[in-house]
Amino acid sequence: MRATVKDVAARAGVSPKTVSNVIHGVVYVRPETRERVERALAELDYVPNLGARGLRNGRYGLIALALPDLSTAYSAELAHHFVEEAHSRGWSLQIEETASEPGRERDLLSRARSHLVDGLVLNPVSLADSAVPAVPGPLPPTVLIGEVVQDRADHVGVDSVQASRDMTEHLLATGRRRIAAVGTPPVGVESAAARQRTEGYRAALAAAGATHDPELEVPVHHWTTERAVEATRAYLARHPVPEAFLCFTDSMALGVLNVLWERGLRVPDDVAVAGFDDVAAARYAVPPLTTVAFDLRGYAVAALDLLSERIAEPDLPPRQLVYPHRIVVRASTG
Repeated sequence: MRATVKDVAARAGVSPKTVSNVIHGVVYVRPETRERVERALAELDYVPNLGARGLRNGRYGLIALALPDLSTAYSAELAHHFVEEAHSRGWSLQIEETASEPGRERDLLSRARSHLVDGLVLNPVSLADSAVPAVPGPLPPTVLIGEVVQDRADHVGVDSVQASRDMTEHLLATGRRRIAAVGTPPVGVESAAARQRTEGYRAALAAAGATHDPELEVPVHHWTTERAVEATRAYLARHPVPEAFLCFTDSMALGVLNVLWERGLRVPDDVAVAGFDDVAAARYAVPPLTTVAFDLRGYAVAALDLLSERIAEPDLPPRQLVYPHRIVVRASTG
């Protein structure tokens, strides 16, 4: 038989309400009481009855997070912070990979509209390839993260145009003029992040009076380390080594560092390398990677704050939050 809240309460010597407060984490419970309840939960192997909870209040305590590619270091770190923050609020988190396919987004939106999840956090790659604009009627509680800007749903994002511009300006300030951008959008591929980061890169060059050379833009279809390695090898087989590589993610920057090591090039003496996201691996690269940084945990908190408010008040007007970034200078740019 499945243990009930009353069973847990009897084992811990507390009221069922106290057990509920511990499970949901929204009301303060004294540490010694919380410890007794958590021990009772473990001893009885208690599993929440989400179906009964949903019937009572129309909510299941379950939200979904959908990211384009779970294999990247950025996605792994971001998902970790979402899980930790969701659990601190008494929510369970379902994690999905959309692979930039609108059909997967539509499935999640449909589940939310059917009240199988209480809310969604989606990271579309592009608005053209997102299911969000095409959903008829009101959206279920939804927060978008990333570079896609729209006016239907709440949104948390970093100003990628300005961040890319700031990083390019840093590289220019070190005296480098021939700066290659790794991760620009291939022809026919729509990516909001690639477009915005390319725009910032070009704007910094123009403001500095540096010539924009299309040959210094290195398109990468999927922003992974492996694809960046392939693209950089192919680029260097046809072009001279630039003075710097601006990579649109840290994962791609790690691939570029590997290719430069293969060729016997020294970083930053022969060529500088910069990334974007400040994932943990960037701090321990050889040499440590200069990157665009923002607080990933704070980013997750901001998104879940918006989602919590949206669940409580579905008719709020959509809100747009730009999360701050900074340039972290390390040894890879000298």
